[in-house]
Parts: sequence; C-alpha cells; structure tokens
Amino acid sequence: MGLEDQAAVKRVADEHGNGVVVLLGTPDAESTQTLAQTVVAGDPSYAGPLAGVPLGLPVFHVFEPEVRDQVPVEVYEAQVALMEMSLDRDAILAGLREARRAAATTS
Repeated sequence: MGLEDQAAVKRVADEHGNGVVVLLGTPDAESTQTLAQTVVAGDPSYAGPLAGVPLGLPVFHVFEPEVRDQVPVEVYEAQVALMEMSLDRDAILAGLREARRAAATTS
C-alpha cells in the first residue's frame, strides 16, 4: 500500500471510525498479510502515515464466503470469478487468517 493510499485510509478511518471495513482483492498471501497488518496494527515497514498507527479495522478478502454471499452472483462472476480461479485462493485466505491471528495476539 502506497503512502498516499495509507493517508487516505487513515483519513477515512478518522472521519468514520468504527464504520470502516477494508475489503482486499490482493493476489497472494504475502500482500494480503502485509496490507491486513497495515490497516489493523500499523505499517510494518514504518515508512508511511500508518507507521505505529493501529487502526484496528476489520479486514476481509473478496474470496471469503462471507463477502461472496453479499455480492450478486452475476457481479461476482463478472468481476471476481476469473481471478479466483487463477490465483491460489487457499493460500490467500490462509495469509489473511494468519494476519488476523497476529493482530489478535497483539491486541
């Protein structure tokens, strides 16, 4: 997540507080973990506006059943299905689970 994106997420979280949920469409487990950690516990590289700023935002991935069930089937098929078939869905979701576990142990 770039510095401008971090600043935008921080601004939205400051303005809307607990009403903000992060939805990822990341392509691999590593980027999923890094982005989830950034919006939950702060920028792990300590380089951006979220360095040391734990927003504690809930994070989901578009591949999760809870998300998929909220999207009309035709929209999911048109916008996400091909990505889901071509990427390692299980590894991505495992990366998100790991980020959530890490966040829970540091809270």
